[in-house]
Parts: sequence; structure tokens; C-alpha cells
Amino acid sequence: MTMPETAPVDTWLAVTREDGETVGYLEPVTEDYAAVIPRNRLGHAVGDVQDYHAAEEIVLDRGLRELAEHWLLDGAGPELAISELSPAGVVLRDAFLAKALVPLQAVHVPWPDTAGRLRRVQPERS
Repeated sequence: MTMPETAPVDTWLAVTREDGETVGYLEPVTEDYAAVIPRNRLGHAVGDVQDYHAAEEIVLDRGLRELAEHWLLDGAGPELAISELSPAGVVLRDAFLAKALVPLQAVHVPWPDTAGRLRRVQPERS
């Protein structure tokens, strides 16, 4: 199934946990939000177009755990860790050197990352 053109970010609905923390978004495909695309905090689609309630459950179930994972920028380079995430952008640093508290150059990616520049590092299978 092809994804529709991305709706303006100001039309996305925040999905929040009971504690008020935003865990993702629902991007409208129809004006009445009956059909939406579930998106994570980075703005990545995490499912196909579906009804509002099913998409909301997907986003709530995913939560924020993936933000702690390592990422690649444009599929290459060092593994990166997210250090800041806001509407101003995504700030990342080398995942391993940041743990050693080494001063690092930050990598900035515009938010939302609808272009998919950030890709999760897939764990090696043994």
C-alpha cells in the first residue's frame, strides 16, 4: 500500500500516556481523523493507514523505548544516540563516545524526520 502525502505537522494529534508524556502522533489521512497513520516521536510512520483507535494502540504500545536505541544517519557512519528531541530538531551524538563523556560534535536532523534519515541500528544475530 502506498502512503499518502504527509499531512502538515500542525494537524498531527499527540498520543500521550497517562502521565502526560507524548509517545507519538496520529497523522490524519481523512479530515475527520477516521483514518490516520501512526507515527513515533521522531515522526516515522510505524504502521499503515488505519482507524484512529487501532493506530493509537500501536503508538501507545511502542512507547518511548526506541529513543534509547542507536541510530544511523542516512544508513552509514558511526552509531548515534539521541540526546535531545523537540520540535526544534533531533540532536544526536556518537553513541559510544557520549558514554565516555568525550566532548562531541552534535549531529542535527530536522523534526519530524519524515524523510527517514535516521534508521535504527539492527542488532546482530548470532
